[in-house]
Amino acid sequence: MSETETLSLPDVAQIAGAIREQVGKAIVGQAGTIDHLLIALMARGHVLLEGPPGTAKTFLAQCFAATLGLDFGRIQFTPDLMPGDILGSNLFNFQTSQFTLTHGPIFCDLLLADEINRTPPKTQAALLEAMQERRVTLDGAAHALPPHFMVVATQNPIESQGVYPLPEAQLDRFLFKLLVDYPSAEEEIRIVARYGENRGAPSPMELGIEAVASPQVLSAATRAVATVTLADSVTDYIVRLVRATRDSADLACGASPRAAVLLAGAARARAALEGRDYVVPDDVKALATGVLRHRLLLSPAAEIEGKQVEALVAQLVEQTEAPR
Repeated sequence: MSETETLSLPDVAQIAGAIREQVGKAIVGQAGTIDHLLIALMARGHVLLEGPPGTAKTFLAQCFAATLGLDFGRIQFTPDLMPGDILGSNLFNFQTSQFTLTHGPIFCDLLLADEINRTPPKTQAALLEAMQERRVTLDGAAHALPPHFMVVATQNPIESQGVYPLPEAQLDRFLFKLLVDYPSAEEEIRIVARYGENRGAPSPMELGIEAVASPQVLSAATRAVATVTLADSVTDYIVRLVRATRDSADLACGASPRAAVLLAGAARARAALEGRDYVVPDDVKALATGVLRHRLLLSPAAEIEGKQVEALVAQLVEQTEAPR
């Protein structure tokens, strides 16, 4: 496939279906999470997965990368991790008397930032430029990252010791924050039946997961997503919804203009994955919680009353008039 060729939207939907099928060989349930990962991929966004330990967050990211034919990298975030451990550094070569750039693990297509909240904000900040501009700056020189660079970060909400809350600027770089919950009883039975032989964690290759896409195919798919029509009325709806978060008395901090831009891109991707060449308000409604939940801060009064961000987002979606 050439660098300028564009897939049809039905082709994009077919590729998404093939990716779901391959990931389903390893992951039981989590259909909604997989769909959001696909949308983020097509919208060139990043994803934060939050859930209790043992809910296959890391395994899901590994299997997802295996279906894409992309270069996969992983960083295990720890309290002593330094920015140079992520980005790399210029090392002096005594044989040539020159500095040589050593790339860090961030130089990959899909980066798994495992337990991202276990490292201090100084190290977390090393990802800011990479996530926004898809490049890193080392010793004053800019180095481009791959065009499909995507961060899938994980964290668990249970532990409070040895963790560092992600700053708002870091959270705002993520397109989605997805909550990974425990499986249903039926799904858990299937998980135990499939993996209960106590033979260690299998690799995606051992489970028969095959790459059903390539960097060229993904480039063509993202170009196809960009052709999806976003009507002025839907754009207005997105902006009104995002601005409503800033006017809510229950929220001390509303969503940024970046949230509106990312929500529009994600809505385009969702429409494309369903084979449509136009965005409908239901696309926006379906994605609003994942896009907004990590960008909103409850007011002190709302916290005292025990209100939840997700419930407030649902309320704002209901109150904001959608175009017909």
